[in-house]
Amino acid sequence: MAKRLFDLLLSSLGLAVLALPLALVALAIRLDSPGPVFYRQVRVGLRGREFRIHKFRTMAHDPGDRGPQLTVGLDARITRVGAFLRRTKLDELAQLFDVFEGTMSLVGPRPEVPRYVALYPAALREKVLSVRPGITDFASIEYRDESTLLARSADPERTYREVILPTKLALQARYVDRSGLGTDLVLIGRTVWAIIAR
Repeated sequence: MAKRLFDLLLSSLGLAVLALPLALVALAIRLDSPGPVFYRQVRVGLRGREFRIHKFRTMAHDPGDRGPQLTVGLDARITRVGAFLRRTKLDELAQLFDVFEGTMSLVGPRPEVPRYVALYPAALREKVLSVRPGITDFASIEYRDESTLLARSADPERTYREVILPTKLALQARYVDRSGLGTDLVLIGRTVWAIIAR
């Protein structure tokens, strides 16, 4: 309950303080390319429940969502504004709406798409999905340049499944073991510093 109140307070404050910048981001997206402001994708959340995550759209609009679910390097689908939003992580700010709604937390394991959650070992799946997914955690800081890393691979899909995903799961399990207000504050601080230091 304390974590939920913390999330509700900070997400409300964040949405209020960032209202103008968020509106400007939305306007830039609409002027840059046709399509909606937000990109909604099915992710797996608390106790395996599926939900649609909010992100500011960074790619050319595809109503059928038929493209690959991994973004590798300089993906041709990324728009001009989208490249800036990805580089600065501003596209993730839309998830403050998910935190406010209660489907996500400010800090917690990053939610995955169902096809990758299906690959989780049973014990890790139970642990990682025992808490609300978050905007940031140990794994999202460690792999903040994931698309660049995948671009160096001859087989990005295999590298993600066999190398990155297991490491992410171990870091997410580490978060669950250490979860608490102190850990959350440290991770929020490290996330802000990682963005500023880019």
